[in-house]
Amino acid sequence: MSEPRQILVTSALPYANGSIHLGHMLEYIQTDMWVRFQKLRGNQCIYVCADDAHGSAIMLRAEKEGITPEQLIANVQAEHSSDFADFLVDFDNFHSTHSEENRELSGLIYSRLREAGHIATRSVTQYFDPEKGMFLADRFIKGTCPKCAAEDQYGDNCEKCGATYAPTELKNPKSAISGATPVLRDSQHFFFKLPDFQAMLQQWTRSGTLQDAVANKLAEWLDSGLQEWDISRDAPYFGFEIPGEPGKYFYVWLDAPIGYMASFKNLCARRPELDFDAFWNEGSKAELYHFIGKDIVNFHALFWPAMLEGAGFRKPTAVNVHGYLTVNGAKMSKSRGTFIKARTYLDHLQPEYLRYYYAAKLGRGVDDLDLNLEDFVQKVNSDLVGKVVNIASRCAGFIHKGNEGVMVAGDAAPDLTEAFLAAAPSIADAYEGRDFGRAMREIMALADRANAWIADKAPWSLAKQEGKQEEVQAICAQGVNLFRQLVIFLKPVLPVLAADAEAFLNVAPLTWNDHLSRLENHTLNPFKALMSRIEPAKVEAMVAASKEDLLATEAKAPAGNGELAKDPLSAEIEFDTFAAVDLRVALIVKAEAVPGADKLLQLTLDIGDEHRNVFSGIKSAYPDPSKLEGRLTMMVANLKPRKMRFGVSEGMVMAAGPGGEEIYLLSPDSGAKPGQRIK
Repeated sequence: MSEPRQILVTSALPYANGSIHLGHMLEYIQTDMWVRFQKLRGNQCIYVCADDAHGSAIMLRAEKEGITPEQLIANVQAEHSSDFADFLVDFDNFHSTHSEENRELSGLIYSRLREAGHIATRSVTQYFDPEKGMFLADRFIKGTCPKCAAEDQYGDNCEKCGATYAPTELKNPKSAISGATPVLRDSQHFFFKLPDFQAMLQQWTRSGTLQDAVANKLAEWLDSGLQEWDISRDAPYFGFEIPGEPGKYFYVWLDAPIGYMASFKNLCARRPELDFDAFWNEGSKAELYHFIGKDIVNFHALFWPAMLEGAGFRKPTAVNVHGYLTVNGAKMSKSRGTFIKARTYLDHLQPEYLRYYYAAKLGRGVDDLDLNLEDFVQKVNSDLVGKVVNIASRCAGFIHKGNEGVMVAGDAAPDLTEAFLAAAPSIADAYEGRDFGRAMREIMALADRANAWIADKAPWSLAKQEGKQEEVQAICAQGVNLFRQLVIFLKPVLPVLAADAEAFLNVAPLTWNDHLSRLENHTLNPFKALMSRIEPAKVEAMVAASKEDLLATEAKAPAGNGELAKDPLSAEIEFDTFAAVDLRVALIVKAEAVPGADKLLQLTLDIGDEHRNVFSGIKSAYPDPSKLEGRLTMMVANLKPRKMRFGVSEGMVMAAGPGGEEIYLLSPDSGAKPGQRIK
């Protein structure tokens, strides 16, 4: 038997500036399934990740929220960790790029590159925001497209005509942060000499480390000649200061992949059996795999291996690239409710439903994966409930009733047993090659054969006949053994189902090699339902809740000086604009929950001369809405009516608070009357 492999696996680092959504989860579920398969096979497989915690966007968001960047990234990390855990993504370590390990390793790699002559410096002319006192990245500049004259376009490309250009070519440029007109200033920048590694990268990208389609795409970069890579940013910037260079910071994409090394080093400090150098030093016999999306290939397959090579560290064994997620055949959409956050999904559905559906659709390539919600319901219900779980539920009762829960010895279907054993190497090969879709098809083909055999034998009919009890027990014992085989094959995808099945089977946690054995003269525990069918109404409620999330976001984002200014603390309005808001005292005549909506209450408001219907996302704070009836509050009476899925909302009630249970309707002083204007 071969020695266990030493494998280190990473997923791309989620940015610590927002919530995880189902598009993100495609990658982490894919990686987790591969890692669980390796562990099931007995290999030493370590899975590390971290939040990507640096950059201007995080600095600016923290400033707007009135907290430190450290507080922001700690809050986001807690949210991310909870989402991943509840989706059964089992990291060995989930760290942060804002760590001492990452600071030390980033400084070490930079110093080695500099000493080897791979760092250059030169002056760069950039736009500077005179009000904010900072240089502006392309995405923080907006203006008129120089090609088609479309307004409100970003500093590097036009979303209307598709043109690309330098920020200095924009007409009427404005800072997306402050709204100020930027000015051009010079600054000294540091560059990584990527062209020094042209020959190495041409060989490495064609060495089998990448899918062919990815290698072909990178060849376009390599054939046109690599350019030096700007790795510095000027203060103010949230990140690591470049050693010996006050006011100069590492660009976030320099220290982000080093975060893989830092997370592993942090884990090594807690697990003495792990040796950092054995995994990362040049000549390492360990395997290193990165799972990433196709949008960040250049960083992971050009810049990153070149940095590792120049600094004397090993390069990845392979970079596994996947495509994007679409929903119902289209790009995820907030307005359609298909831009679904991980937590919104978890509020409505079990994580293993999505894990299985992703597995069934994932191949080795970089094609996009479509989450068709109707197909999702049908496939999960048909395959997992109708085929796999159905085998155990069909057979367990007869064993308990007819033989006190003891499975008899013997093989009632040798040909079927042999077919299951013969399929195992092919299924393992599909898992190893990340061809999860093929693995699921082969597993479900086995489940179909098992169900067909049980249906043909019909133990439920035999149980009614005299003298057929031994045959019934033999059939059902065989059925449970086949179910056990399927559970082993599905365990990387469905760890909770596997754990529940192990409890029913009354066995220790199953490993891959357990598929070579059978249970005979073995006592089962009482059978409990292992998985319920997806109710289409829950999917509909999830989509509706995602639309509500959009409503809440829009309500918090008044118009301002650009995308980043959508915050009342940073977006100023003229007094005349404010004076046009018609604030009224309103009496809550009726308050009730909205069927099918998780966050909304429907309020009937008396504003003196008429009643208004208003939907408000305050249900989490007022679980018993009837207690609001008879209370005075304040509302915006001249807000344009909005047609929603549940009806038309004719205004907005005023509330404050951080969210959740802490939302407080604003109330006027005593003596106020419904319909009075608030001045």
